Amino acid sequence: MTKITFVSPDGTETEVDARDGDSVMHTAVSNGITSIVGDCGGAMACATCHVFVDEAWADKTGTRSEGEEDMLEFAATEMQPTSRLSCQITITPDLDGLILRIPEAQA
Repeated sequence: MTKITFVSPDGTETEVDARDGDSVMHTAVSNGITSIVGDCGGAMACATCHVFVDEAWADKTGTRSEGEEDMLEFAATEMQPTSRLSCQITITPDLDGLILRIPEAQA
């Protein structure tokens, strides 16, 4: 399994096992990461799964689509250079060790 670490705004780290092919958002929700809401279920329509990808991992998670970029402009926390919607990141073995920081607010 692929390991992903979520870092909460207070610095608490939670490492979870992720199933390849799942989205990061689905992985977070199914592992009780309560700061990732995913109100739209992964339809890229709410920005409640906003994360900051650790800079060391930014290239491996791909680039934001135009639609993702538009949705992030409406996120509760200001978009950063490594901002992504976690519903748009698909787990692959290449992401083993991925570190994601959770913004202060999602809604």
